[in-house]
Amino acid sequence: MAQFSETTQINTLPIPPAGTPRGVAATELRPWGSFTVLEEGRGYKIKRIEVKPGHRLSLQLHHHRSEHWIVVSGTAKVVCGDLEVVLSNNQSTYVPQCTTHRLENPGVIPLVLIEVQNGEYLGEDDIVRYQDDYARSSSDEKSKTAVKSR
Repeated sequence: MAQFSETTQINTLPIPPAGTPRGVAATELRPWGSFTVLEEGRGYKIKRIEVKPGHRLSLQLHHHRSEHWIVVSGTAKVVCGDLEVVLSNNQSTYVPQCTTHRLENPGVIPLVLIEVQNGEYLGEDDIVRYQDDYARSSSDEKSKTAVKSR
């Protein structure tokens, strides 16, 4: 006795490569410490940021992205708009788009945090610096981006 099985073919559309998240793991050194891009995809980027004790990032804003910061270890002094808070392990904060902000490590051990960026453009040149301990300007990031893309 013969057995028949019925098969149905389903047509599916492939997922475009641009929608596929990619792990990057590229570390960049800065005067205040370093950051590593862990993953990025359309509309988001995840970084591991390490800030040396006694150092801080520039007072800055981003036109095209917001940021979420989660402290993994150490102490973070955060200025966000008119608000100043101190965060420790497992605490977090949100930095809205177009808001002046600064991250500082007032402690004696390295500050490690995870940053999740959301926005339509996540390039490192989307930085407007208002004050910087290392005499960098916003154009410094634009120059680095231009050199990397060559």
